Amino acid sequence: MCGLLGLLSSGADAGSRTGPLAAALRCSRHRGPDESATWHDDDVAFGFNRLSIIDLEGSHQPMRYGPAGHEDRYTIVFNGEIYNYLELRHELAHRHGARFATAGDTEAVVAAYHQWGPKAVERLRGMFAFLIWDAQERVLFGARDPFGIKPLYVATGPAGMAFASEKKSLLRLATALGLPNPHRPVDPVALQHYLQLQYVPEPITLHRTIERVESGTRFTARPGKGIEQERYFKPRFRASPESPPQIHRRICEVLHDSVAVHMRADVPVGAFLSGGIDSTAIAAIAKQHNPGLVTFTAAFEREGYSEADVAAATAEAIGVHHVVRTVTPDEMTAALPLIVWYLDDPVADPALVPLWFIAREARKHVKVVLSGEGADELFGGYTIYREPLSLAPFERVPGALRGLLGRASTHLPEGLRGKDLLRRGALPLEQRYYGNARIFRDDQLARVLRAHCPQQSHTDVTAPFYAQSAGWDPVSRMQHVDLFTWLRGDILVKADKMTMANSLELRVPFLDPEVFAVASRLPLEQKLTDHTTKYALRQALRGVVPDHVLHRPKLGFPVPIRHWLRDEIYQWARAVIRDSQADHLVDLAAVQRMLDAHRDGPVDHSRRIWTLLVFLIWHGIFVENRIRPEIPQPSYPVRT
Repeated sequence: MCGLLGLLSSGADAGSRTGPLAAALRCSRHRGPDESATWHDDDVAFGFNRLSIIDLEGSHQPMRYGPAGHEDRYTIVFNGEIYNYLELRHELAHRHGARFATAGDTEAVVAAYHQWGPKAVERLRGMFAFLIWDAQERVLFGARDPFGIKPLYVATGPAGMAFASEKKSLLRLATALGLPNPHRPVDPVALQHYLQLQYVPEPITLHRTIERVESGTRFTARPGKGIEQERYFKPRFRASPESPPQIHRRICEVLHDSVAVHMRADVPVGAFLSGGIDSTAIAAIAKQHNPGLVTFTAAFEREGYSEADVAAATAEAIGVHHVVRTVTPDEMTAALPLIVWYLDDPVADPALVPLWFIAREARKHVKVVLSGEGADELFGGYTIYREPLSLAPFERVPGALRGLLGRASTHLPEGLRGKDLLRRGALPLEQRYYGNARIFRDDQLARVLRAHCPQQSHTDVTAPFYAQSAGWDPVSRMQHVDLFTWLRGDILVKADKMTMANSLELRVPFLDPEVFAVASRLPLEQKLTDHTTKYALRQALRGVVPDHVLHRPKLGFPVPIRHWLRDEIYQWARAVIRDSQADHLVDLAAVQRMLDAHRDGPVDHSRRIWTLLVFLIWHGIFVENRIRPEIPQPSYPVRT
């Protein structure tokens, strides 16, 4: 787990850019505090910050590799972990004569590329973003893992093209790339999508000049030419004819296998434990491989907003040492500017705040943690996936009447029970569903955005994914949309950014190609029933997780912002709005009125307010340069 940086020149000697490269590399020092190095030739300059996890004394990067007589043909910078690297090394050495000078996974990646070319990425079981420079063919090859666990940003200017694990590194390279001031202006399209979704969807960012390489894609680039991208991961959900016992057995087997390979490390491995079935399953299986496993959870001192007691009971039941970190409102507001700096783009998921604190606590004990992200998207875990069942009666209503019901809902008071049901029941799936976080509706954006911002709809983001899933059942289509929006835009961004902010590697065994191969073949009745979600997963985990967890509803790391914005952090929120210089984009007076209305009740505006507050803090950091969080210097040893 590391931070990479790569610059492909458009003519000028890349070696002349090593000064700006080194400065940009320092922006991602938290991603790899153990080692830092650069390398260049005439066309390419690479930089790398390493967090040593496997082959601690070897596998230095940037790494040179090549066949006999051409040992320096390839140079690679690689961020992530390849969990089947031992199997790949064995196959490459014994079947293809590959020679290895290290004991790690990085060399397996570049050796696989030499043997199989771009198709090598389809053989990798892990999380990754990497760049390989082929000095013989003068071509840069790169790829990102299927689900988007590891980030990769790209910026192109007159002087060349640059890639990085952190967007802030590319902001520092803007001059070297020949780009104008990248901080201004904010992309209004990206801003509107952020306000709708609570994150900026791939591939765009809030900075016009910087994008993200999309999840599940590979690409090539040559000096002076553009980037050519290709999607290699094209997920499909297709029901299997297997019997329920066979399905449950396959789930159990593949999860045990995935956790086993995810435990491969030369440093201590722990696990996050929220008290729900997903993290409990991962921790319980991991305990079989590491009897001394340590687990971690976050808590708040407000009833109904903490799973600490359940997590503690779970930890006792599975026999692990457990650590709890309680977060106060003052701690949250004090840390938020630093957290937003680490994010690069705003993500308004309140759960990232306790995640940052628990990652900081975990880093005192371990260097790697396992977590349960991805189980809901793969196995049908979100309650909203049951919405097609609850809205089924609307499908029998003639289209004209459904439209009338939808229009009638607009005249009902906000917060009235049934108002949103009528509105959503009148809409087809492609219009009503765009993920778990639905912050500002299209009609609500006009109340806070300035009039000069062009109106964008969430359907602009989701339409391609619905087109890809035409003919599938509604739940599978919702899962497909979430894989390309919610999962990679929110869940995995906060997981990567908050753990790497603390130089902690997070691994997600559910998001494994072998696990997906099983989960993607579940019939609808094995995902959802009238009474539960993730039905097949729960059945498969009987005897693995404690009974008190098996059918417990999902809670995660909830944050009591609804209450805090009315009391403990109200004055802080007022100050954020008052001091902001983003009034040309957002009507700050309208935001203040929304905050006051929330305080006075009864309508709950907390998620919309929080989304705006996070953006205003982001704007204060990255555009105004008014908010300057103190960035701590990572000082972790190679071994813990």
